[in-house]
Amino acid sequence: MTATLRHDWTVEETVALFDLPFADLLHRAHEVHRAHHDANAVQVSTLLSIKTGGCPEDCAYCPQAARYATGVQAEKLMALPAVVHKARQAREAGATRFCMGAAWRSLKDRDVEKVAGIVGAVKALGMETCATLGMLTGDQARRLKAAGLDYYNHNLDTAPDFYGDIISTRDYQDRLDTLGHVRDAGLKTCCGGIVGMGESRTQRAGLLRTLATLPEHPQSVPINRLVQVEGTPLAGTALLDPFEFVRTIAVARILMPLSMVRLSAGRAEMNDELQALCFFAGANSIFYGEKLLTTGNPDVEADRALFARLGIHPLEVVLTDDHHGGTTVHADIVEPCDVDAAA
Repeated sequence: MTATLRHDWTVEETVALFDLPFADLLHRAHEVHRAHHDANAVQVSTLLSIKTGGCPEDCAYCPQAARYATGVQAEKLMALPAVVHKARQAREAGATRFCMGAAWRSLKDRDVEKVAGIVGAVKALGMETCATLGMLTGDQARRLKAAGLDYYNHNLDTAPDFYGDIISTRDYQDRLDTLGHVRDAGLKTCCGGIVGMGESRTQRAGLLRTLATLPEHPQSVPINRLVQVEGTPLAGTALLDPFEFVRTIAVARILMPLSMVRLSAGRAEMNDELQALCFFAGANSIFYGEKLLTTGNPDVEADRALFARLGIHPLEVVLTDDHHGGTTVHADIVEPCDVDAAA
């Protein structure tokens, strides 16, 4: 079953997918997944906060917002050698992509060269590179591309009609504009959202429909399950039904057949059975290591054990590195070394 790549999904069509009987939805999603991907391979990334805390925005889910008392302290941008050390550990533990996050509202011109230097150094390790640094201008996106950045993460977070309930310091259009700059620069987009923030099923459908009707489907689609942090406005929100989360993964797979759908934040609270359902429904990417910016994540050994139980293997990534004379770098992680990436 080869799915037609569409950019004209409606919210009504998307809700209808959510409303399918659970087994029927998973069957359809798995057929789409198997037609376009190795059904037993999962891409492995590691995420590092290179600049933590002190963000001026008011995202209701975020412990890094300066206005919330969450215990997260503002820190300066990490030094290049420290980031490279963490990236090398992640590579040795089996990660093929290294993602770097900074708690900024937008990337300042004064920081572009520092970040570009970090990106170039990580790229030189033979890893895919990804960054999430807030809003970007077109010039900044092109500079990061030239430095060796492969992906830029900029989530839509939720549906357009629920966005104002979650964030007031940035407009939805601001996010769309940054994604446009990223695409225009030739960078791959990593763009998804968060579910379980009190939104309705129709609003979850609205988020996925918005992603699937972008000019280009995001190459990576992280689906975050809200991690509730004391001190943030969303602490105490009713928990999302686990089956509804699986449905979200399945619908994302159907709408965006070629994208890598990532189990992102909230995986530490998922049992192995729930994760297995998500993989069957079309998830084929995870973050690897004990932390996602400031929140917990399953440790490396737990993930290896789960992969072994399910017969899953980490995805092999072949990189063409233009910064090393056009050579091809094979990142073979089928048998990762016994190194703790989060040490």
